[in-house]
Amino acid sequence: MQATSHTGTRGAPTVSRLSFRTADLDEARQVIGETYYANSIDVLDREHRLDAAFEVVRLGPLTLGDLRCGTDVRMRFGDLGAYHVDIPLSGELAWRQGTRPPATANARRAAVFHPVGEPTLERWNRDCRLLAVKICAQDLGRQLEVLLDRSVPAGTRLDPDLDISQGPGLSWARLVALTVQEMDNEHGALSQPLMAARLQDALLTGLLLATGHRYREELDAPVKGAPPGPVKRVVDAIHAHPERPYTTTELAGIGQVGARWLQEGFRRHMGMSPMAYLRDVRMSRVHAELRKADPGQLTVGEAAYRWGFTHLGRFADGYRTRFGELPSQTLGTP
Repeated sequence: MQATSHTGTRGAPTVSRLSFRTADLDEARQVIGETYYANSIDVLDREHRLDAAFEVVRLGPLTLGDLRCGTDVRMRFGDLGAYHVDIPLSGELAWRQGTRPPATANARRAAVFHPVGEPTLERWNRDCRLLAVKICAQDLGRQLEVLLDRSVPAGTRLDPDLDISQGPGLSWARLVALTVQEMDNEHGALSQPLMAARLQDALLTGLLLATGHRYREELDAPVKGAPPGPVKRVVDAIHAHPERPYTTTELAGIGQVGARWLQEGFRRHMGMSPMAYLRDVRMSRVHAELRKADPGQLTVGEAAYRWGFTHLGRFADGYRTRFGELPSQTLGTP
């Protein structure tokens, strides 16, 4: 068993990784208990021995794993205390929870478990490899409140199955798979605190937009209005410090509204997204500085970096589109 972890910078999720393989039933129970939930496991196949392989990554409130058992097994759990989704990549998984009728998950339909109600994986087939996603109930609830920009009662019930063959369900399943694959990329997205935070946010939001629940229509409906006050607060912050590495989530916090509301508010009142507005303000600051500068004292790169542009090629293209000339042509021009 190999495990590694690191803690991100302030505001970034903690990331840890686990790679494990065993033929011992007690060891498999222990690892599943430590990474997911307390459990009991019964081997149903007399011809094939247990060959459990788990690749697990924890990303803040999310635990995502690529799991297989190598033989038919039955697993029983108590109340999970978390939302959980099983996404078969191959084979089938027969399952049930509480009073819901028995169901089967496969490569087209994932199983969605509620925090309350003892689930059983009646038969996890030996050829079934799956992605298992554990989601902290409180964090998913908070994400829903951010998207709705209002409070909601705890314990939102998600539909028990999720179509992963098309649409947002397929996109979300692919994002889960990508996140698990990234655990082997030592210097990849999970090692970058800002990227890890965005993956966490995308996974939480993506599940709420992919699965059915009582607030789904409200999430899908256009925002009816966005008050100018939050937009003005964000505009003022951008103009005061456009060089800061803002994110949409941070700007929404400044505006004291949800990210979705801020996006809609900017589209209605400013004609663009918050990040597009930020880029435009930064571009104007660079333009003004280049016009006043002495070419012998300032380079285009220095001005671009000062105002938050880190990719000079994309900056130059955007600058030419915005002002009709290259930044080098503006430099020192009165």
